[in-house]
Amino acid sequence: MNRPDKTRTTMTTAGLNLIAQALSIYDNDLKLAVCNNRFQEMFDLPDQLVTPGARFDDTIRHIAASGEYGPVDDIEGFVKARVEQALAFEPHYLERTRANGQVISIEGAPLPQGGWVAVYTDISRTKNVEQLLRARSEELSDRLIAHTEELSATNRKLAATITALEEAKRQLTEIEGRTRLTTEMMPAHIAHVDEDGYYTYTNRRLSSVFPSRPSEILGVHISDALGPAAYARIEPHLMDAYKGGNPVFEFTEEHDSRRIRVAFTPDETGGVFILSMDVTEETQARVALQQARRREMAAQMTSGLAHDFSNLLTIILGMQGKLGKMALPEGAPELVQGTLSAAQRGGRLLNRIAEMTGQRTLRPRATNMHALLSELKILASPSLPQGVGLSILDHTPDILLLLDAGKLQDALLNLILNARDACGVSGQITVTAHVVGRVWLEISVGDTGPGFSPEALKNALNPFFTTKGSEGSGLGLPMVYDMAKSAGGDMRVSNTVSGANVTLRLPYRQAPDARGGLALLVEDNEDLRATFRDMLIDIGYTVIEATSVDEASALTADLEDITLVLTDIKLEGEATGIDLALRLQGSGLPVILMTSFPPNDPLFRQALKVGPVLRKPFTTHQLSALIKPETSQ
Repeated sequence: MNRPDKTRTTMTTAGLNLIAQALSIYDNDLKLAVCNNRFQEMFDLPDQLVTPGARFDDTIRHIAASGEYGPVDDIEGFVKARVEQALAFEPHYLERTRANGQVISIEGAPLPQGGWVAVYTDISRTKNVEQLLRARSEELSDRLIAHTEELSATNRKLAATITALEEAKRQLTEIEGRTRLTTEMMPAHIAHVDEDGYYTYTNRRLSSVFPSRPSEILGVHISDALGPAAYARIEPHLMDAYKGGNPVFEFTEEHDSRRIRVAFTPDETGGVFILSMDVTEETQARVALQQARRREMAAQMTSGLAHDFSNLLTIILGMQGKLGKMALPEGAPELVQGTLSAAQRGGRLLNRIAEMTGQRTLRPRATNMHALLSELKILASPSLPQGVGLSILDHTPDILLLLDAGKLQDALLNLILNARDACGVSGQITVTAHVVGRVWLEISVGDTGPGFSPEALKNALNPFFTTKGSEGSGLGLPMVYDMAKSAGGDMRVSNTVSGANVTLRLPYRQAPDARGGLALLVEDNEDLRATFRDMLIDIGYTVIEATSVDEASALTADLEDITLVLTDIKLEGEATGIDLALRLQGSGLPVILMTSFPPNDPLFRQALKVGPVLRKPFTTHQLSALIKPETSQ
């Protein structure tokens, strides 16, 4: 027992000894936990029976042998019966007269963690007053006296019951407080609505899932709390829950385009429990994984065909080359040259298919969007006719974002060149970039051309579909779409009042602070820790180290100067680097995860949902690329 525990025990014992009643507390094994001096004095108990750990049956045996209960023929049978009664842990109140003539009341109540507490009160004076009343009040009827005695006893029982109820209320209040604290710490909204749709409980986390909505919604109707747009999406499922269903569904919230998952569970009173959470990052990671699987399947399907087709093209090119060296009749050289051009174009097409279906891993880097868009205009302008203008409307924040800058710039150039072809010799191309609710980076490329035809709107993202005839391969937009999906985003094609519009949405990921400072390195392998420490020092950081999540959490709580956390996924103890990243969510402290797990490992996939991931081994340059700004590859 440490010093605070000893001090607390001493103070508790001193307080109990001031109580006029005798008190004892036994645990669920019927061993003494604590008692006061009055308990020992009332029953004349030896010291060993008032020491913590003393057995209840030994105490009853000693009291019975001393004559406390009067003549007892079978002491062991009497002790056994009392032990069985005590093990039932049922609240009770009784009064009895001791062998010495003293009358005591005994009040017992079970404890929530097992065991029970008993309070013994000397009520001899009260009983004497009752007897005196009977002796000196001959004019009172026997019935009135009986009622008076009964009322007195009832009042004592009622007082005992009130005490037990107050203790139960205190325990329930503590349990409710702990439950509310737990639910309010969860990254989800937990609530209950009655049969009319009014909130009867909420953990006040609605605004964390729907940032535009209030948190104080108790007594508010669910349609007013969510707003008309969101309520229209959930109402059919809520009606299903009222009918006894257990719907679980997802929808995209309109304000910030967050992906929300909701589960409804009906209760026995006609109401419905609600659990809703923001699964935007999970959805982004799932989309990226699905696109990688699609590309892998496409690669398996096309690799064999591409290999054979490549061999055929090689043979054709070789044969046409030999023909070109021969003396051919008039007009034949032009045919040979045309055949060579067609075969070479087929080769370029094969290369583009390989690029689209191959292992093209995105490499996010800390990217300055202002610089990227400015460079984009410089790169694209020379390719535009004199009559086609290019405007860049940059509304992105003045922070670094984690993006594959090279692939994003290639995709935007592709869209600008498509818009140029649609405009012809005159027109306007507008690139607009802004952030949607700190959830998405949205970039739109619009033009003043004729817009997409109905067929193009339907098939624009299908490989090999083109409106350019023999001039197009039909792989431009699909490759841009593939880039967006691989990043966990999306792409939409549409028409506006002025022409065509293509919108890219990429996950909004803020890059770690590039100014250096104090970095926390969390790695349980000593040799690797030394290597990563040197890397961080090389790119301008001072380093402190930890080997477990608990140690790292303590350091982040104590040190406000930490500007970056670099952590392995697998660490000492049961908690992982992913757990650490989740603990630090909302703190503004950037976390970079590192691992040796392959990309298809469940932990690797889970890590992608919470932050950037570096696969071991990696170089100082690769680590620096996640922190310091880049605009292109």
